[in-house]
Amino acid sequence: MAAAPVAAGSGAGRGRRSAATVAAWGGWGGRPRPGNILLQLRQGQLTGRGLVRAVQFTETFLTERDKQSKWSGIPQLLLKLHTTSHLHSDFVECQNILKEISPLLSMEAMAFVTEERKLTQETTYPNTYIFDLFGGVDLLVEILMRPTISIRGQKLKISDEMSKDCLSILYNTCVCTEGVTKRLAEKNDFVIFLFTLMTSKKTFLQTATLIEDILGVKKEMIRLDEVPNLSSLVSNFDQQQLANFCRILAVTISEMDTGNDDKHTLLAKNAQQKKSLSLGPSAAEINQAALLSIPGFVERLCKLATRKVSESTGTASFLQELEEWYTWLDNALVLDALMRVANEESEHNQASIVFPPPGASEENGLPHTSARTQLPQSMKIMHEIMYKLEVLYVLCVLLMGRQRNQVHRMIAEFKLIPGLNNLFDKLIWRKHSASALVLHGHNQNCDCSPDITLKIQFLRLLQSFSDHHENKYLLLNNQELNELSAISLKANIPEVEAVLNTDRSLVCDGKRGLLTRLLQVMKKEPAESSFRFWQARAVESFLRGTTSYADQMFLLKRGLLEHILYCIVDSECKSRDVLQSYFDLLGELMKFNVDAFKRFNKYINTDAKFQVFLKQINSSLVDSNMLVRCVTLSLDRFENQVDMKVAEVLSECRLLAYISQVPTQMSFLFRLINIIHVQTLTQNVSCLNTSLVILMLARRKERLPLYLRLLQRMEHSKKYPGFLLNNFHNLLRFWQQHYLHKDKDSTCLENSSCISFSYWKETVSILLNPDRQSPSALVSYIEEPYMDIDRDFTEE
Repeated sequence: MAAAPVAAGSGAGRGRRSAATVAAWGGWGGRPRPGNILLQLRQGQLTGRGLVRAVQFTETFLTERDKQSKWSGIPQLLLKLHTTSHLHSDFVECQNILKEISPLLSMEAMAFVTEERKLTQETTYPNTYIFDLFGGVDLLVEILMRPTISIRGQKLKISDEMSKDCLSILYNTCVCTEGVTKRLAEKNDFVIFLFTLMTSKKTFLQTATLIEDILGVKKEMIRLDEVPNLSSLVSNFDQQQLANFCRILAVTISEMDTGNDDKHTLLAKNAQQKKSLSLGPSAAEINQAALLSIPGFVERLCKLATRKVSESTGTASFLQELEEWYTWLDNALVLDALMRVANEESEHNQASIVFPPPGASEENGLPHTSARTQLPQSMKIMHEIMYKLEVLYVLCVLLMGRQRNQVHRMIAEFKLIPGLNNLFDKLIWRKHSASALVLHGHNQNCDCSPDITLKIQFLRLLQSFSDHHENKYLLLNNQELNELSAISLKANIPEVEAVLNTDRSLVCDGKRGLLTRLLQVMKKEPAESSFRFWQARAVESFLRGTTSYADQMFLLKRGLLEHILYCIVDSECKSRDVLQSYFDLLGELMKFNVDAFKRFNKYINTDAKFQVFLKQINSSLVDSNMLVRCVTLSLDRFENQVDMKVAEVLSECRLLAYISQVPTQMSFLFRLINIIHVQTLTQNVSCLNTSLVILMLARRKERLPLYLRLLQRMEHSKKYPGFLLNNFHNLLRFWQQHYLHKDKDSTCLENSSCISFSYWKETVSILLNPDRQSPSALVSYIEEPYMDIDRDFTEE
């Protein structure tokens, strides 16, 4: 190697630098300044070239610079760590060094997650930042993965204690230093390797915490079938470990960047689905299948979800007891650490378990024990709540996956629903003190407290469980199932087959089933409560699918319709989400049901009330269009029935009279078409289907040309001929593309409207007929200069 050049400006008596030093300094001239070293290290970290590790410096140099820069001796410790962690080392000295490094970082991490985080800035080069900058993260990854290396056929081993120290240091560095977690996420082999460290109880908590953070920022979803011995790993977890493993599973089984919110248009989703078909199952689907193949997995989740909590602790004051501790307890894993210590101490009949005030911790992150502050007994309740959150989420995702029917059978068999029913009053919807628990970093208006999140997750599970599935009747008890049979008998209609097929040994026990309990708390909920949305969605899912008169009457007898109308009219609810969910539920509750319309007319008994109701409907048709559709369908059926009861309702009901007017229908039709466009369609595609229902019923009465002609006149009255019908033409072309390839959606349309899907398709084809002489074709009503019907569907 060529000798290094003399430093610029150096005197004759000054010696030459070694080649290693020059290489480390990147060929700098002059004496390096601490700021320059850190900048060079940062550059090396980004490029992988130049300065990247403490080993590139001499210990003398690092010690000298440390005096000026106050690096807490971390670079020197890393240099020693590198030296003592070679392949043939016994790792004893290595572990001693880790014990020196750990407290330097853990205190900083503790400060970061408390109010002191605002004072911790990268520019002050805190210990975690220096640790990472001098290559500490990469070195620990190498040390942890030493067991994957074989020497002469034998794999290296490191102790659980040493692994735990490495994991804690890595986690603390991830917490405090931006970018570390993402870099670790890019090391796929390391991420997979971390799963193997969960086989030991001693390293489980630290490993699970780190994996959860890493997977949260990983761009590509990890595949669980690549985890060595996954089935054995999961099967050997105890219930506490399995519950925490669900935190990791939540990230691995949920589809990335997909959802039912307004950020994801149907056009984009369709394109993604076509792409996915050519690529095969997604990583999330593969992971779901991998979990379901593990013997006893779903059964154990059901046991966790329905496990009872000790009732020896009073529930009135536990939120107040925990409030101060939640300034630093940010997740269930910390609670696990506390509970583990509590259990160990209990076994040995030692002193009460305590944990430190904010800012104090042991180097391994576990709480101290002393007689000063006792661990609240009610911590066990919160511990169980946070477990159940994760478990219910995983079950909910599996219920919505490809293996839905398989999961449904298992959930029914393992009595999840009766178990949740037994926990409803004591845990899920229990009474608690007015002092609301607020997690660190959130405020009192945030829906992130464990109590609130558990309720929402529970309601989401009920929604997924009931939606278009005959197992929904497991939400009732035997007496309530008998009531459904009696309703059918009294109405002289066939009993619902799914009710007859329900296994009575799997339904809820006790005086009330889960659905009835939900209705009771729903009616007591404050007007602006965010729970109202989820409650309405859960109840609506019970009614969705083929309309059941018995199901509707079961809910009507419990005052549901009056409650909904009170919320819409008398409380004048302002939340758009809650209003939409209540309109959707009201539509399912009233559809084709004469008794429901009689009850409606009895409650909305003045013109003033009816005008308030119409104002709520017309204020946002996107929210109320499902109700408009249901009332329109009901009106059509009633008009074709010869029955005194029906005739009486038709003559008296304000709502039916209002919908029956052609100007009203045209006003709805015009606005529904005008507020949606192909490029922005999301869940508001329901507006398009409601428009089609109005036109299909007009076609049945041979009035389709009339409705199209009226739409044309309304266009001209707005001084913009062609704009509406061109848009409608494009929407119908998209409708064909969207629905003719999705069996589930077409079945839903047919079941909910009682109009055969073939009639839906025929009507759309007639409207899209290119023959300008056809009186039922859209193009016949678009003047040639304004024709714009061949636009391509591309996501802009």
